[in-house]
Amino acid sequence: MVPADPGGGVMRADRLADPTDGLDEALTAVDAFDRALTDGLLRPRPDQASAVTGLAHAVAGSPLAARVAEAAEKTAAGAAGEEHLVSLAAARTALLGSVHDALTARVEEATGRPRGGESVPEPGESRSVNLLTAARSWLADLARHGWRGIDHEVVSGAAPIVSAMLTDPALRRPATLLDGFAAELAASCPGSALERIPVRRWADLWSRAMVLTLPGAASVSPVGTATGRLLPLGVDLHEHPTAVQAQVHAVFEPADGSAPRLVRASVSAPKPDTVVGAGLWQLLRPHMSLLAAVGEGRAAELSGMPVTAEGDLIWSEEHARPGKPADAFATARVALPAATAPVTAPLDRHPASIAVPVFLEGYAVRKDDDGLTFTVAGHPLAVDTDRVPAAGPLTPEAVAASGACIGLLRWDAGAFSVQPLAVETTVRKKPVAIHAGGWAGGTADKAGIRAEKAATDAVAVLRERAGRLLRK
Repeated sequence: MVPADPGGGVMRADRLADPTDGLDEALTAVDAFDRALTDGLLRPRPDQASAVTGLAHAVAGSPLAARVAEAAEKTAAGAAGEEHLVSLAAARTALLGSVHDALTARVEEATGRPRGGESVPEPGESRSVNLLTAARSWLADLARHGWRGIDHEVVSGAAPIVSAMLTDPALRRPATLLDGFAAELAASCPGSALERIPVRRWADLWSRAMVLTLPGAASVSPVGTATGRLLPLGVDLHEHPTAVQAQVHAVFEPADGSAPRLVRASVSAPKPDTVVGAGLWQLLRPHMSLLAAVGEGRAAELSGMPVTAEGDLIWSEEHARPGKPADAFATARVALPAATAPVTAPLDRHPASIAVPVFLEGYAVRKDDDGLTFTVAGHPLAVDTDRVPAAGPLTPEAVAASGACIGLLRWDAGAFSVQPLAVETTVRKKPVAIHAGGWAGGTADKAGIRAEKAATDAVAVLRERAGRLLRK
């Protein structure tokens, strides 16, 4: 790996290991507040009150200072109202946003990649205020009970609110979040019996949901259009028992000759929990032009494709057609270094949202009990092979034998790691490229064919059963 520069260099891994001022202090304040939230804020103990006060001190130099200080005082006294809990959620969101910004700046130094201009969305109009107020009231009850104090009666209070919110397209975003959050809590009731609580995750969901209940916070960002050539780098597959999403990371070259930029294109579909592995692609095949571009190593020609300010293409088949062959590794070597990084929406500023496409080569691979590590110019970088999907030909063994890698740079548990999307390796003395999305558009690979056939049979049985139920 060589230092980043405009001539096509890859990345300075040493910059990722540099300490970041204030990072540990911000995360310590967040962790303390999350522990306080676990036991509930109805009658806070001295240690919980101290944690809430610590959160206020952490944002003392920000515009939130006065509101959060008042909220901390009221909470410590056991007299917090909904508005005070909203302030605490906002403070926690702001702290993690500052962590995101510091880590993103570190990534920019490492990659040498230009940054897109800042985009501050205009506040949206207030709609369905009563529903947002009801959602905020339910979230406030959760905070008072804490995760240890939840039961089915407390959690079920979300059901009528979610049902009413889902009928309004403008509230679909917070409604989906509340629905998933409530389902996760319901599956864990009663909280008093839990041996292990996902403290950071539930606090993340609670604070994000609380902030989204503020009028205008859930407004959709402005949408423009994109016309030009899309050069896929790789696909990140997200699988849930009831849904699947393929998120394609790519370089977009505008037809007007302006600077190329990084974009994402996501397609999703509901799924039964019996469809897994390569069968997932069958559920996503209605979006064939995107999946074919990924699976066949082709570009896609876009014409008026809707795109958000954050670089997310709102995929529509009518705005895309197949392009010429485009090798992902050629794109990574030539086009990626000069591509402008997208901006991040204010409420999406969180360390978990960092997923930056990078190209690595010339590394040494070390395998031990802790997993795989790429050593680049003497600097270790953990490899997250757990994120490699079973729905493609890419395997941890192929990653371990690779000499070049397209991946997503992520940050978790205090360190950066890379999630492989594709690798170059040697098979039977011949250089080959293996992609996580290699089976997206179909495959002649024997293992892929077997997996697709098994999924086809499962889907056929489910459709037949669903048809019988409908006929009744």
